[in-house]
Amino acid sequence: MADTTVKAGGPGLCTLLTVLFVGLKLGGVITWSWWWVLSPTLIPLGLTLCVLVVALFVAIGIACFGK
Repeated sequence: MADTTVKAGGPGLCTLLTVLFVGLKLGGVITWSWWWVLSPTLIPLGLTLCVLVVALFVAIGIACFGK
């Protein structure tokens, strides 16, 4: 019988960059603001929130003006 298990990938690029930047910040190698250190995590989160807000407005627009 063939093995049909699906293996998920490892951590994504954003996760790896965040871990790297936090390590460099805590090690004193970089003196960036914590906003920049955490930006690989915050930028996709912000984009996701923007898409959700736009989808909400579209859904409200369709519900109110669709008929």
